[in-house]
Order: sequence, then structure tokens, then C-alpha cells
Amino acid sequence: MSTQHTYRVIVRGAWEGLTDEGRTALLAEVDRHDGLGAIRFTEEGSLAYDRALRRFTYRFVVVSDAADGEEMAEVIAEDRARTALAALGHGHGELKCSATDMDTMKVNDKGRRRR
Repeated sequence: MSTQHTYRVIVRGAWEGLTDEGRTALLAEVDRHDGLGAIRFTEEGSLAYDRALRRFTYRFVVVSDAADGEEMAEVIAEDRARTALAALGHGHGELKCSATDMDTMKVNDKGRRRR
């Protein structure tokens, strides 16, 4: 049995070909997707964008085999983002991903070094 790791993946992209209806729909929800509330990492993805409607980010939690590494987590998250964006009916350009393996990440606790 392989070991599972938890990854935090950020998928970045730019809106493309937004219709007037698409812009109106996104702007109607912008307050839910702009600011600190939009930076959560979730399995279904947390979409963040601002009123300028140029760029967006999706933040995902992906659990996958450690042997597959961050690359597989990025592929999974990108697929989730494409699916979610298609369901919303909004066009986008190239997507770029970055993943962090939470199980191997070192925590720098400065409080431990007190003398």
C-alpha cells in the first residue's frame, strides 16, 4: 500500500473571452471571491479574483500517492479547475500550477530557539 500525501495546489490563470453575461455574473459574486475569505485551500477548490476580471486563482487540497509527487497533484488540481471553470461557463487561457507537499514541509518555529 502506498503512502498518501496532502498537497496544497495553486492554479493560476487569466480570464479570456468573457461575455457581458459572464462579467456580470462574476462581478455579482466578486465580494465572495476577493480578499482573505477566498484564500482557503479546499478539495473542491476556492476561486479568487478581483473586480478587474483579468486573472484568477484556484486553491485546492489534493490527496494522492506520495510516489506520484507534486506533479500528479498539479495535474489533478488543473483538471479540477478546468472542470469547475467549464461548469461556470467562463473562458480562460493557459493554467499554471504550483504544489506544496504538506507532509514534507518544514515548519520554522522561531519560538523553539529561545534561550
